[in-house]
Amino acid sequence: MSTKARILEVAAALVAESPDGDVSTRAVCEAAGVGAPALYRHFGDKEGLLSAVVDHGWDKYLATKRDRAPGTDPVQDLRDGWDTHVEFALHNPNLYRLMNSPAMRKPPAAALESHRILTADLQRAAEHGKLRLAPELAAQIIMSANVGVALMLVSRPATFTDESVSRRVRDSVHTMVFTPDVMAAPTATPDPSTSDPSTSDQTPEAEQSRLPATAARLNALLRQAPAPVLSPAEDALLTEWLNRLSNAPRS
Repeated sequence: MSTKARILEVAAALVAESPDGDVSTRAVCEAAGVGAPALYRHFGDKEGLLSAVVDHGWDKYLATKRDRAPGTDPVQDLRDGWDTHVEFALHNPNLYRLMNSPAMRKPPAAALESHRILTADLQRAAEHGKLRLAPELAAQIIMSANVGVALMLVSRPATFTDESVSRRVRDSVHTMVFTPDVMAAPTATPDPSTSDPSTSDQTPEAEQSRLPATAARLNALLRQAPAPVLSPAEDALLTEWLNRLSNAPRS
């Protein structure tokens, strides 16, 4: 094992075992059997080391997301993604708190990749006509709520004792993000080639969400076009309009 890998493994173990999730570079060096110059040469400073520890731990978690084949229902994939996110936090509380610490000046690469994976899943949902909002905005909403719930569960377990909290928040957020027909029948998987979100449900709530859902779907489908059909200026303007329509607040 290389010196860098040994330092990383030792630091990860010390973070997991620490009462408060913090470690000193001195303790890491002593446990790894190296001098401080070696640690700073490989990681720059303590923050660089901790950022590497976060990426190291989350890499194993993200590997399951990178390797999985997309399911037939992107909404179910997103439900499962929320649950596995919270499960990972509960099994790795120190690592999770460290990853989302405001003291980290630069977001770890793993956090950015996790957000990209979420956005890609929401893009598929939009292509199926199941999304009320633009995928980018929906990703920000879901990630904020998912991280918030996970942090409360790992940071204040004595207060957040109800095991259903995560599921309840997840379903509430998804109700805001997905079209009404999806939430009314979570196991249904309409064929995107035959279903039309603008006519599939005539309830008042569906009528209200018709335009945003259609705009989000059109925006997603245009991004999948094999060749540009508009000039760059036209594409930018249309994207702005569709985002505005799909993200418009509803009364």
